[in-house]
This record gives sequence, structure tokens and C-alpha cells, in this order.
Amino acid sequence: MDRKPGDRIFGIETEFGCLVDDPNIKPERIVEDIKNYIFLELNLGAIDLHARDEVFEPMASGGFMINGSRLYIDAVGSHLEYATAECRNLEDVVLNDRAGQRIIVRALKELGLEDTVRIYNNSIDHFGGHTFGCHENYLVRMSEGFYSEDVNALYSFLVTRQLFAGVGRVGGHVLIEGGEPTYKDMSQNPIDYIWVSQVYHVFPDDEIDFQLSQRADHILRTVASRVRFNRALINPKWEHFYAHEGMNRMHLLFGEANQSAYAYKLKVGTTNLVLQLLEDGELIGEPELAQPLIALRDISRDDQYQWRVLMENGTETSALDIQYRLRDLASRYAGASPDVDWVLQEWAYVLDRLKEDPMSLGDRLDWVAKKQMINAFVADGGAEWGADVLHSLDLEYHNIHPEQSLFYALPEGTPARQVNELNIIEAMTDAPKNTRAYGRSHLVDRAVKRGWGMPYMFDWSSAVLGRRDLYEMPDPFNSYSEFVGVDATE
Repeated sequence: MDRKPGDRIFGIETEFGCLVDDPNIKPERIVEDIKNYIFLELNLGAIDLHARDEVFEPMASGGFMINGSRLYIDAVGSHLEYATAECRNLEDVVLNDRAGQRIIVRALKELGLEDTVRIYNNSIDHFGGHTFGCHENYLVRMSEGFYSEDVNALYSFLVTRQLFAGVGRVGGHVLIEGGEPTYKDMSQNPIDYIWVSQVYHVFPDDEIDFQLSQRADHILRTVASRVRFNRALINPKWEHFYAHEGMNRMHLLFGEANQSAYAYKLKVGTTNLVLQLLEDGELIGEPELAQPLIALRDISRDDQYQWRVLMENGTETSALDIQYRLRDLASRYAGASPDVDWVLQEWAYVLDRLKEDPMSLGDRLDWVAKKQMINAFVADGGAEWGADVLHSLDLEYHNIHPEQSLFYALPEGTPARQVNELNIIEAMTDAPKNTRAYGRSHLVDRAVKRGWGMPYMFDWSSAVLGRRDLYEMPDPFNSYSEFVGVDATE
């Protein structure tokens, strides 16, 4: 497969929340029913016949899909999770992500659950204090010192990109260190406490009405390997099975599930360009934030939109100035691809609008659209700031069902909703054609069509069909189109 300088593999993992109106039905049962229906009735994927992890992903907890993605139940929290196929362009990653949502909604409808069960791609439990993620994965050229040295140059970008990537939230949380889970908590949810070295209490913060980021209050580390009760910007991964030509997966934890396709593309596209700047050595000597995690919360909570931050050299600047500087540095890549040119153009446009009038971006950015909706509800006398109903409105913005979600109240044709529905339908069964997801998807389809009579095993970079046929896919940039139409032996 042809590659150009700056080509990168990326993908998104979304953890979904489940709300059930019937008190007699547990959400854990519902997500299991949804998963089983998708694999065993709709036949949209090959359910795992082996345990990927005996604790966190046991046998039949999910599987790879015929559109190149992976759908599974994460044992930590027993939530439904969808990982997109490996993608190389922005349109593909948005379509593959939205296809996953439509597959789940289809299952709800056909199971007769759409009036009782709602699925959300939000990242916060307003009342329970929990947070769950929308994680980004990027294939990055890394040295041994990447997570101890190189990554420091990324924090300024990651902390400030919430200006356009944040999904917004009503209220806030305060985390108080200390406290231990009770024996009852641990006995009822043992998997939730594996690899946990600390816990904390979470309390609502009544001093904040609205902020840019849903997760900023919950990020405690810049980099951390154990992230349960220890959320970090980045979760380091050194997975040699998935490494390719000196490139490894950077697992970005601090992300939120954008409903806006525009914000989604801008988030991934700008991150891709800044990672290229890092790989090319262009961030050497650039000013770094003095305290990235404090800046993260300060920016999110600044209702005056000044977004001032302190740099390591003692100077003060704004998050906007940091983004302008990075955009100027990235302009050297103009002309590299249509995606790059779109990102550079829209990055500049959004920064200019944020500087002049942030509220003018309600047709593009999630946090602005959500705040405008809630402002209108308050102005109409629906409630006052601080009322519980506003948390409910916040949540309904993230309902993934197009006929129920507040997000889909935005007019069709606005930049936030510029995703072709027919293309989403195609992406429910078609994988991106320029990554290994394409070849793997055809192998999955073959396994599904052959049924239970043929053993199989799938991973991101390999597949086994029948008793003797091994298909290796080490290069994520290769489509492995030679696997299309294969007929495995039993």
C-alpha cells in the first residue's frame, strides 16, 4: 500500500453508558443482550471463541466486526465498548465510528428496547461521580525515551485542544484523596479493583455551572499505566505485537466522545499534525506548560473565555496563543493531502472565531452547541442553573439514537452534522479500504458465513481460520486485499 510522509494509522475507542427505565432490568443484562444480538442474530461479526484476557475480555465477551471494528463488553464496569477499524483518513474514522452507533441502535430497535433503554456516548456520570472515556489511538514513531522525555512537548497541545474538542458539561466534580472500598464493594465488583493502588471520593462542585470538558476534573496524571482511579492524559503502551517499523501505539486517555463530526475530525486531524511535528523534531525548544493538569482544569472552568495559562519559563499566555503557534508550525505540511489542507484551514477558522466570539461556533463545536441549548432552556424558564434537569439535558445531548438525541436537533447540513447517512449505512458492513482492517474484515465475513462449524481466532494483526490457515497482517498500512475471497479449510 502506498504511503506518504506523515501517513498515520488512528482509531477511536468509545465506552458507552446504558440507562434502563425499568428498575427490574439490570443494565449489565441489557448490554449482554445487545452484544449477543449483534453477533448471533444480525451476524455482523465473529464472536470470540477464545479469551483475549481471562479477566477483562473472557470468551464471547465480544468480537471483530465485518466493518473492521471491534465490539465488546469491558468487564471493568460491564459497559459496551466499540473500537473503530484502523483508519488513515478523517472521513473513514468518523463513518466507522458512527456506523458502530447505528449498529447498536438497530439492535435496540429490533429487540424492542428503544423505549426502555438509552445508550450514551457521554464521558461522565453526573451523580455517581464516575468517568469513562473516548480513547484515541495513534501509531507514532517512538524512541525509548518517548514517555519520559519526548511526550512533554505534547502536553501544551493536549491540554489546550479542549477549546474545540471539548464536549462541554453541566457542573463539575471535586476529587478528595483517600477512602477505601468496602468489602461489599470489592466482593460485588472484584474486577473493578484489580490493579488499583488508590481510590478517591468524588463530590459535586456547585460553584461551576458549565465547563468545556467533561473529564478535566478527573485527570490526575500526565502519564500513568494503572489508570483506574488514576486517570491520565496518556496511558503508555509498548505492545511489540502491534509495533510496526519503529512505530508504536500512543493510547490517549484524555478524550471525549464528540457528537459533532466537525469537532471529531478537527480533534483527530490536529492531533495527527502535532504528532508529526513531534516526530520531525519541530517541537524542540517550544515553551511547555508549567503545570499541565492545573492548566487543564483552569481552561475548562474559565467562563470568561480568557483561558490564561502559566508556562514553564514563567511567562503567561493564553490557550489560544498556544494553538495559534502550533497551527503556524503545522502549516509547513500544507499540500500533503486533502485532509491536511482541510485541518489547517478549519483550525485557523475556529481559532479566529474563538478569539472573536466563541458562541458563534454552535454549528461546529459540541461544547458551544450544548451550552446554547441549555442557555435557551434556562432563559425560557425551564430551570435555573444548578437544577438537576440540566444534567439530564446534558446527558440527552449524547444519546446515540438519532430520533431521541438533543444533538440531532441541530439543523441538517450544519458542519456538525455533515456526515452522509448513506455512507454511514455502508460503513456498517464495509471496512476502510486502505488499512489492514479491509483484509481482516473479509476474513471475519468468511468466518461468519461458514458458521460455528469452523474454528477461528482473530486479533488486530492476525487471524486463524479453520485448523491450519494462519493469516498474518503485521503492516497496518497494507489492505491485504489478497485475503478477499479466501476459502479457509476446516
